[in-house]
Amino acid sequence: MSPKKVTQEAAGGTAGAGSATAAGKASKGFTAEERAAMKERAQELKAEAKKADGESAVLGKIAEMEEGDRTMAERIHAIVRASAPGLTPRLWYGMPAYAKDGKVVCFFQGAQKFNTRYATLGFSDEANLDEGNMWPVSFALKELTAADEARIAALVKKAVS
Repeated sequence: MSPKKVTQEAAGGTAGAGSATAAGKASKGFTAEERAAMKERAQELKAEAKKADGESAVLGKIAEMEEGDRTMAERIHAIVRASAPGLTPRLWYGMPAYAKDGKVVCFFQGAQKFNTRYATLGFSDEANLDEGNMWPVSFALKELTAADEARIAALVKKAVS
């Protein structure tokens, strides 16, 4: 989705979210959480244009999280920064993310973001995780053990290789 379209949708534009149909009924469109994420993305694009500090933005967003998500996000942030210091922290749809050459490689989505039962560590198509014809790019997280942290570090290193 283009940044312009995201901005239009976030502002209640022409994307069809919540717009009336020909019969006058409102479409189901985007959830309140999805609209909030799009608004956050529009703000992120404006901040990027102003060259805002991504590290501060990510740490600020992590600080706003509820305890369980915050603890995991802090650990993942530390793991990503240690495993791939070349990645640039930034916000992406209101989530802590890490980019290479301006493109998001991985991100953390807290459970509270979309009211899910687990947090998610995700990798974009920019991540070099390919293994044959099928490989995982998203991982559900309920808590982090030392073994989980080691696996995340290995995945992040592979993603940027």
